[in-house]
Formats: sequence, structure tokens, C-alpha cells
Amino acid sequence: MTDPRRRDDAHHRAPDQSRTGSAERPMPRATRPTRRAYLAGAATAAVGVAAGLAGCLGGGGSGGSTGTTVDSLPPPVQGDPNADVVVKVFEDFSCPHCREYELTVLPQLESAYVKPGTIRYEHHDFPIPVDKRWSWVVASAARGVQDHVGDAAFFEYSHSLFAHQTEYSLDLIASLAADVGADGKVIRRDAKDQTYRPVVEADRKQGVAMGLQGTPQVYVNGTMLSSHGYDAVSKAIDQAQP
Repeated sequence: MTDPRRRDDAHHRAPDQSRTGSAERPMPRATRPTRRAYLAGAATAAVGVAAGLAGCLGGGGSGGSTGTTVDSLPPPVQGDPNADVVVKVFEDFSCPHCREYELTVLPQLESAYVKPGTIRYEHHDFPIPVDKRWSWVVASAARGVQDHVGDAAFFEYSHSLFAHQTEYSLDLIASLAADVGADGKVIRRDAKDQTYRPVVEADRKQGVAMGLQGTPQVYVNGTMLSSHGYDAVSKAIDQAQP
């Protein structure tokens, strides 16, 4: 595995939208009202990604949902929701570079900036997809945990998912959800039916609009960072503080 402190520029790259188009979308049979109003508007980024980022190319979308879907949900947030510094991170649950970020960089950011309330930290989904079967499915499961149990459970669940990235199965998805207080059967169904696919697709569209080209991608107050390593993100946060 690449150490993000040594290979800060490692990403999984998204396909060229002008050549491949956006991810294939399912045609849901029905929709249900969301339990929460969607709070996050699309941000504008002025800085591009440095050329030559390492990573694997992604393909198109996977199969669609087959049942009732949730159309909108606010991004999972930790830290101070009203902080002056907003950190947005876009990830693919099947991206190994996202796994490295989640397991090595994020814990440091949580200790230094999230727990003290220095930043508002937002998770956003961007299924490239690295894995056509699991990228969308796992993201839907994670957003189901958020919706049913809350943001704190979402971040705990996400950490567990990334830690078991090479072992994905519907049984594992359900078991890990139960560990954070969710109903494993419900989350398994959310994963299988891709209940939250519209929410995940909205995140993906936002990332494309912000110039995202690979995962993980970090933005600090709307500025795209060329590195997702701790030193680079920490420096950007410190510089953004009033």
C-alpha cells in the first residue's frame, strides 16, 4: 500500500467526462420523501488537479436500484457544523488510495481539527467506480446508516468498511452496520437495492462540477488540494483559519 505521507499525489482517477460521459443511471420504480432536507449546495473550485496523478482509471456506472429510493440527504458531517473552515472529501469506497487516506490521514485530522471543533468535515461520495459491483452498493449502505442512525455512526461505519475493503459482501455490510447500531437487515437491503443511489449520484455530479478528477480528493473552503497527505491538508486548514 502507498503511504500517503510519501506518495501524496496517489489517486484513483475518474474517466474523462467529455469522452466517456457521466455514470450510467438507473430508472427507479418509485421514490419516497427524504427524511432530511438536502443542506449542501454545490461549491466552486478554482484550482485544477496537478497533471500526472497516479491511479487506476474507472469505468461507467453499475446496475441500478430495483425498489424505492431516497432522493436527497445532507452530507455526513463531523466537527463544528458552523466552523469557518470547511473540509470536503470525495471518496470511492472501493478505492485503495481512499482506504489509505481513511485509515491513516483522517484519524490525524480528527484528533487535530475535528474533535477540537476547528473544522466542519464533510464526506462526499464519488464512485468512479473503481469496482463496478461494490462502489455504488457500499456507498448506498453507508448513507443508509447515516439516515437511520446518524452522522457519528456513519463515520464509524465508513472506517470499518474501508478497513475491510478487500472483503466486501452483503453479509459483511450487514454485520458491520449492526456493530454501529443499525439494523443489519435494513442496511443489507439498502445496499442490494441501492436505495440511496440518487443521493450518491448527486454527490458525484457535484464533484464533477468542482473539477474532481480522482479519489480521494480534498477541498478546503472550496479550494482543491493537489495532495491528500496529512501535511498538505493540515497546512491548508491552518492557512484558511481566520
